[in-house]
Amino acid sequence: MLKEGQIRIPAGCAISGIMNRKGEVFSGRDIIKSIALMHERSNGLGGGFAAYGIYPEFKKYYAFHIFFENKLAKQETEFLLKKYFQIDYDEAIPTRKVSSIKKSPIIWRYFAKPKVNRLIAHEASEAEYVVEFVMKVNSEIEGAFIFSSGKNMGVFKGVGYPEEIGDFFKIDEYKGYLWTAHGRFPTNTPGWWGGAHPFTLLNWSVVHNGEISSYDANRRYLEMYGYKCTLMTDTEAITYIFDLLLRKFGLPLESAVNIVAAPFWSNIERMEPERKKLMKSLRAVFGSLLINGPFSIILGGENGFVALNDRLKLRSLVAAEKGDIIYVASEESAIREVCPNPHRVWAPQGGEPVIGLLEGKEGIFDVEDDGLAEEEILQQSIAL
Repeated sequence: MLKEGQIRIPAGCAISGIMNRKGEVFSGRDIIKSIALMHERSNGLGGGFAAYGIYPEFKKYYAFHIFFENKLAKQETEFLLKKYFQIDYDEAIPTRKVSSIKKSPIIWRYFAKPKVNRLIAHEASEAEYVVEFVMKVNSEIEGAFIFSSGKNMGVFKGVGYPEEIGDFFKIDEYKGYLWTAHGRFPTNTPGWWGGAHPFTLLNWSVVHNGEISSYDANRRYLEMYGYKCTLMTDTEAITYIFDLLLRKFGLPLESAVNIVAAPFWSNIERMEPERKKLMKSLRAVFGSLLINGPFSIILGGENGFVALNDRLKLRSLVAAEKGDIIYVASEESAIREVCPNPHRVWAPQGGEPVIGLLEGKEGIFDVEDDGLAEEEILQQSIAL
């Protein structure tokens, strides 16, 4: 008879998230405790954390967290970084010795702003300038990988169980208002430092449990808009999908959710006429961005998060609230580990988002680029 640990369980990933709606910062200890409780969902090949509000002294700077395989990759990246950005401060990301982590890449962080003359010449938004730089480094410089590029936030990830990665990066010494975490059980890609979750771009971070079958269709659509899926993994594509819909297209969060986890056609047919028209248009225009397959994800942004299941709820997701704190996790026990008596606990239905926003904010991203109005979406669907 097979015993636990002797078979591969591709559904085994764990996710967790905690946010203070008032924006009050708190230690990373609770997120470590929460994700550590789900130890058996991962296998030591990947763990990581995203934290928001951790760099108040550099909140106007992009915080680039970068893995380097060697000194040459670091030199090449720094040459390019200094060409496009003004670096205010840089250092090795502080770590502590952890017995189970035998080898790690060079891990560095840079706080930088785009050079004004280059930004003006670029004739695009600051966010787009940063995105293109990240894509350039990650696709062209061998041995370098920018794994975090937002403002006043950072990602810390690597090969190991999440509690080991948390200890390694001294997560307990940081304070943030939003934390997400992931314990990985790699399915289609090998465990390596860059392949651990969260996956990020700008202030977006995604932790994901599941395996999507729509990767190729999603990737082809994203590449039409300049994204480069260099890691060949579905979670990277999910991150770019939300960046495209929410930042570049400026769609409302509700519309983005109804694209990636679209209602079934049978449900759309029962909707009120105007809503039915909009849902059909979203399916027609953005059908290639539908995420197929089992998933539960937490998408973090500067103003909050959205947690979401696939339409059939093939992966677990539980949410809870107590006072100003909102929690989401793969298991209720991971929430009760840090909040024994929440005021409310619920399991969202398939395709039903759990949205946590900072007070006074209407969306998880402050849109900079021109958005697509609903009327324009309808016109595009008519043209198709």
